[in-house]
Amino acid sequence: MKLFDLSGRKTLEAASPVPFEEWKETRQGTAISLAPDVEVEELRSHLGSLTLIVLEFPVFRDGRAFTQARSLREYEGYEGEIRASGHLLPDQAIHFRRCGFDSVVLPDGANVKDWEDQLGRYQFYYQNTAVSPA
Repeated sequence: MKLFDLSGRKTLEAASPVPFEEWKETRQGTAISLAPDVEVEELRSHLGSLTLIVLEFPVFRDGRAFTQARSLREYEGYEGEIRASGHLLPDQAIHFRRCGFDSVVLPDGANVKDWEDQLGRYQFYYQNTAVSPA
């Protein structure tokens, strides 16, 4: 697994996330993966014990994880690492960062330079964001 740091500010968690449905049963571990159909509010009372939340993009056209990330940052105040995994494209790098993601699991064969280039593409934004631009 190759990770790409979007934030430039955090040490990336090298944990193996447990699916949330499984984690709910045991409450063991500090890293979970969250399916796109899970409401972020279900995590509210557990956010303080989680260091990594991996949000899944099962197919390119499913953007629910963007909403989950933004909700975790803005409404729930989560400060741990949020990671994107699944069908990801370098063109989405800025959107990942602006929604609150810290890192992405790069697809096999991904060119890191493409991801870096996308992060430097725009210098200012007109819309509000979950996090300040780096």
